Amino acid sequence: MVELLKPKRGGFLRPFGCGWFIREFLSGHGPEGSPVVDPDVGAPQADIFYHYKMALRKATALDRATRTEERRSRREKRSISPDNIEKLTVKYLARMPYKANGMRNHSFIVYFSTLQRLGWVEPTGEEEPSAFQDHYPPGPPRKYYRLTQAGRGAGDAAWSNPHLTLYGRPSCTKARTFSIRFSLKDQVDQSPTPKDQAALMQSQYKPRSIGI
Repeated sequence: MVELLKPKRGGFLRPFGCGWFIREFLSGHGPEGSPVVDPDVGAPQADIFYHYKMALRKATALDRATRTEERRSRREKRSISPDNIEKLTVKYLARMPYKANGMRNHSFIVYFSTLQRLGWVEPTGEEEPSAFQDHYPPGPPRKYYRLTQAGRGAGDAAWSNPHLTLYGRPSCTKARTFSIRFSLKDQVDQSPTPKDQAALMQSQYKPRSIGI
């Protein structure tokens, strides 16, 4: 019997990972309905981030619509309607903010730089003017990136956590969370009991002599 590695509460956080999407997108597979790019030409980093966010929004809206239609069909004792799922998907997608799912732009830049340090992506040398250069001509242009042979050969486990693959340890946020958790645990374990507190107060109490 095969059992999915799913949490007991909350379910999965995202339908797919960022690393998986970048690899499939730059491979020219067009994941989750995204545009198909030439693997040799690649794509700018901003375009990769935009299509990742849009694909994640669509997948989240479809998953939410499917679960809603399943609940309604059980309650109304009818078969599941694909038309209702499509309508609910459009409804949820229209109400879903752009920043509601996935990482922000700065986090994506840091994530993408980790892929560059690993040697999984590289600039193709092709550039084009950016919108930022319209207001500041010396600004950086749009650079195209593609997968390297090392990136194509990296396994799913490595792509699922590039930071762990590069440094051999969790990210700073996770490490900081663990350190805070254990430091608080040590403080609780080392805290004095009420009996110890009473003995400490008695030892510190010194009656004063009153002269007559």
